[in-house]
Amino acid sequence: MNKNVFRYSLYFTGIITIAIWSLLAWNHFNGGVPRHHLLANKDLPSISNWWGAVLLPLLSWFLLYRIRKRILRNDVEQSRFPVTVLYGFTGSLLFGILLSVFFTLGYTTVPGYMLMGLLVLALFVPVYRAECLLGLVIGMVFTFGTVLPTLVGSVLVLIAAVLYLYIRPVIIYITTAFLHMASFSKKPGK
Repeated sequence: MNKNVFRYSLYFTGIITIAIWSLLAWNHFNGGVPRHHLLANKDLPSISNWWGAVLLPLLSWFLLYRIRKRILRNDVEQSRFPVTVLYGFTGSLLFGILLSVFFTLGYTTVPGYMLMGLLVLALFVPVYRAECLLGLVIGMVFTFGTVLPTLVGSVLVLIAAVLYLYIRPVIIYITTAFLHMASFSKKPGK
């Protein structure tokens, strides 16, 4: 299993590297490589998409390493690839693409609602995992480059981790204690 996961990580990183370099080459020969201003404000510094040529392959390799490490640590049988990783990646990829499409079409309020919905979802689903960050960044690369989605995604991952790992257990504990007390008070003879 370890060799297969390593090999797939290598292939995926290679595909991502070829894809980002192809996109940058196409941009270069068709009007130039775009630059993106922080917070879409012309007064703030801009970041060139050329940074994606280095950042996206490194980010992909690092996040795939984290996924591989988690799979090998958690999978006792080590016989098959966990499908939850594919679900997390695919869902985040589609989320990133949809967010980019709404932003590009000028529906600037929809991405804000999507991000708020993501934070609510983070209470129920572990969207802080590496495959989710990778999917989100790849889904947003065409529209925003690599640097901005990586920064925004990293902040979202930190918030989602706090919500899922710390806030969620408190809510579950309080809810369970409340339900336990409610069921205890309804017993006959009390």
